[in-house]
Parts: sequence; C-alpha cells; structure tokens
Amino acid sequence: MTVPAMNFHEKAPKIPPRVLCIGIPVRDLTFRTRRVPPRGSKENASHFEEFCGGNALNAAIGIVRLGGRASICGPMGDSRETSSRYIFDQLAHEGIDAKHLVQMRGLVTPLSAIMIDPTGERTIVTFRDPELWKVKLPPTDILLEDCHAVLAESRCAEFCTDLCAEAVRRGIPVIVDVDRAMSLHEGLLTASTHLVFSSEPLQETAGENEDGEALKKIAKLTPSFLAGTRGPGGTIWLDADGALRESPAFPVHTVDTLGAGDIFHGAFAVAITEGQPLEEALRFASAAAALKCTRFGGALAAPQRSEVEELLRQGRTASPASMA
Repeated sequence: MTVPAMNFHEKAPKIPPRVLCIGIPVRDLTFRTRRVPPRGSKENASHFEEFCGGNALNAAIGIVRLGGRASICGPMGDSRETSSRYIFDQLAHEGIDAKHLVQMRGLVTPLSAIMIDPTGERTIVTFRDPELWKVKLPPTDILLEDCHAVLAESRCAEFCTDLCAEAVRRGIPVIVDVDRAMSLHEGLLTASTHLVFSSEPLQETAGENEDGEALKKIAKLTPSFLAGTRGPGGTIWLDADGALRESPAFPVHTVDTLGAGDIFHGAFAVAITEGQPLEEALRFASAAAALKCTRFGGALAAPQRSEVEELLRQGRTASPASMA
C-alpha cells in the first residue's frame, strides 16, 4: 500500500486551516438512562439534553475547538423547521461557517433519539429522509476555495464523491469517516487520501472478521491511508510499507461516548492539515476523543487544544497488551 505523494507539511497554512466537512446535520435528543429498555417496556430518564449532531457537524465542532476553521456542506430540511433554525443557531455559536448547507423545501432535518447508559455507551435511533440524498451541492470551485482538507461522511458518497475526487486531483487531502459498510467498488475508496473506518464497518466492508486482515484486503483496492478505530482498543493502521501498526488509546473514565468518533475524525483532519506525521496525527486524534468521553454533552463536550496538548504531554496510553 502506498499513500499519495503529497507533502502536506509544506502546504501547512500560516492561518488556521479550513476543513470542509460534508455530511448531514442531525438534531439529537439525548436521554440518560440506567439501562436500555427492553422491547415493549418503559424507562425513565434521569437527564435530558438537546444538541446539534451528525458526524460532519460534530467533527466541525471539534475542528474549531482545536484551533482550525470549519465549514459544513450538505442537505437539511425545510428552512421553516424548528430543527433547522436550532441547528443554524448552534453552528453560529460555535463559529462554524454554515453558508453552504442546502435547505430542501418540504423535507425533514434528521432527528435522533439517543439513550446513554451509566457506562457512557449510547443507543441511537435516527430518522433521515431518503429525499435528502437528492441534494445538489454548491459548485465545486466555491466549496474548495481556501480549503485545506475535506472531511466527508461515507454515507454521503452519493452526492460528494465527485467533489472529493476533484479535491484529490487538486492536492487537497480528503479524509473519509467510514461508519457503515462500503461496497468494494465504492468511488470514495479512490476519491480520498485517508480512510478511517470504525471496526464493525471495516470488517463488513472487507468480509473479514479481523481488523488487520480487513485493512490488508482493502489496501489492494485503494492508495489511501487506511486505519480502523476500536474505541478503548486503540487504532490499527497500515504504514507506508503496508505493515500493520497500532496506536494505543488513552485510558479515561468514560461517561459519554456520543460524538467521540466524530471528534477523532475532526482532530485527525486538523493534524493532517498541520503536516503532523501519521502516527502523531492518530495520537492527537485519540487524545481529543478520549477527553470528549470524560464529559456529557455529545460533541459540545469536545476539548480545547490546550487540553489535548496537556494529555499528550502526560503521555499516558493503554499498553498494547491491554488492547482488544
């Protein structure tokens, strides 16, 4: 496996990098419960909070908190919706450029009902209107202007693959957050520079039951950098020689995993735009995700840059022997 020959370090901007995040914003309704209720039962929640969410939006929050600039592009529901207005207000508060979001007349902005148990694990039910995938994004030249990286949700391949391919052609790194199984003929396999899978979709995509073998199989189909995240089990990845490597996780007391993977991807994108070596970029992303897990609040609990740098200075990660 080879990584595309781009010297990102030389392209590191003098001003904070701008990452274009492509995805579908979601309005998250979160409930803290003592358990996930069995089928047909009822459960009282001890806390309720409402957030803006979705992979790309969460990642954008992380990017801004870590010192980058973020803009977001993708479909939303009708402009008259309460959900749309709520999300735009939250994006403005976080300093995220939302002018490229496309509001689609008569459609519903996605909604998620999220239950978080005492271990911090979350159970999610989401409604996404199928018509949202028919969105027409703004012109490519506008979206890629002053763009130092693209971060895309894999589920958005239908409307973002051509844009991602053009970004790669222009020498702009494209990081894809893969949290669902992909076809081995998926255009994003090659219209990308970095593919970061969650463990389950990694195995499902490759048809393998072990992360390392799955990465090796997919590496035959793409020149992109490949990694698989495994939560507290750390990250497994392929180096430039095709050798399997592992980056341990940071052990923390987890209270809320909602948005942690998205913060990982946002932090990784920031690190890539800054020219950090891949191993350091993965460690930076792992530290950001770990800190998010120590706080309730979804991606709105994402850490500041100074907090991540302090955890990196402390240097405490789980030993490889403790990894699943």
